[in-house]
Amino acid sequence: MSVVDTSTSRDAALQEAFGAEVAALYAQVARGEANAVLRSALGLRSFLAVAEEHLERVHNIAESDSQVGELSSADLDRHDQWIEAAVASCDLYESALDELLLTMAPPSDPHGPRAGPRPKVTATAPPAPAGARAWAVRARRP
Repeated sequence: MSVVDTSTSRDAALQEAFGAEVAALYAQVARGEANAVLRSALGLRSFLAVAEEHLERVHNIAESDSQVGELSSADLDRHDQWIEAAVASCDLYESALDELLLTMAPPSDPHGPRAGPRPKVTATAPPAPAGARAWAVRARRP
């Protein structure tokens, strides 16, 4: 899979913001002609392409497993958690890319920030598991 050839849910917004097709934007980066904003936007887009592809695979696996026969409640829970994680990943990359595009200057005014509401982040990553000493209090040293 090449992220350049894979379409994403934010390609139209990128094309509008930068005035070129996604493949042409990647070509600018490859030639060293891209600014930091375009490199960042395409980096986020690349991660989004992978996340959306993964989400599609997760849905296909869950669908095929459910067609094979009855799933146990543990299997259903596992599929639900897997889908939730994939959706959260897509949401985070979409939000980050939207935020970048909203704060970017419009092509007619490359020096001023773009006005507009900021998108609301709709997903958060699950908390990291606490280590055994996560709640330990350090004693003061004399």
